[in-house]
Amino acid sequence: MSKAKRKKPHDPAKAHDRRPRDLLRNAEVATVEVDNPLALDPGEKIVALRSIRNDPLARLHSHHQIDEAQYQGGRAFQSDWEKAERGPRAVDPTREYVDGGQMREPITEGQRKAVLRLNRAERELGADGSALVHDVLVHGMTMDQIGQRRGLRTQRWRDYFSRRFCECLDRLALIYGFATQKR
Repeated sequence: MSKAKRKKPHDPAKAHDRRPRDLLRNAEVATVEVDNPLALDPGEKIVALRSIRNDPLARLHSHHQIDEAQYQGGRAFQSDWEKAERGPRAVDPTREYVDGGQMREPITEGQRKAVLRLNRAERELGADGSALVHDVLVHGMTMDQIGQRRGLRTQRWRDYFSRRFCECLDRLALIYGFATQKR
């Protein structure tokens, strides 16, 4: 005859695990600690899952291949790129219809500052470094894809692109103020 199992006492610390249990079959996620939006005390953290499938920067950060300063520098570059990018806009049905051409929207101060920061980053990274950073952070390419695009398919070139990308992230962390210069 088997023993009856005892129930463990209720632990309130484990009451709110907000991570999903039913992920898709092809989901690629990593755990990350974020501020609790439902917290009563400021600074309270919870563990959440973030998708890393189409985000090479988050993948490198979750696998501890880059540090926090490099990650924040890459995110700042992506933020500036999104602010500065001016391309085709979707039709806004809430705006008044006007017959004829559409007047260009004026450049905002935030866009101007983002362009200045991007220009400085491009000068400091150089032509090859800025192309590499642009391919990874804007287009979301992997090192294999970058090597294939340039016709360099060996493991040695992939390792070179990886090391060069980490150097570029170090430089971006310095430019955006997330790291200090080593002496």
